[in-house]
Amino acid sequence: MPKFRIFPLLLFLAATLGAAAPAHARVATGTMEGTVLDAHGHPVADATVTMQTSDGSRPYATHTDAHGHFQFARFETGQYDLQAYSRGMFSQWTKRISIHRNKKTAVTLRLPPAADVSVTVRD
Repeated sequence: MPKFRIFPLLLFLAATLGAAAPAHARVATGTMEGTVLDAHGHPVADATVTMQTSDGSRPYATHTDAHGHFQFARFETGQYDLQAYSRGMFSQWTKRISIHRNKKTAVTLRLPPAADVSVTVRD
């Protein structure tokens, strides 16, 4: 077979085989990001944000930056639950938040007000 006929055949095979990448290499991913706020609406720095799949498996954690911002980048699409923690206070779980392919999902987590604690000391 002449060389000029082999090159298009090789090019076709390379394109065809390259398109047949394994399924695990094509997992759809997206990003979950947001802000943690205190009871007064101020950003909370260095809060721990926990994210897990909605079936309770695969927990992940990150911390907020100085502006209360957090991000979970390039996570598999699906539904996740989130909770924030800082200085002994936990936010409510925010449930079934969807991560969509090539999209950013924004979430705001709010910490409850600090409990007023009074202590009486008796002799």
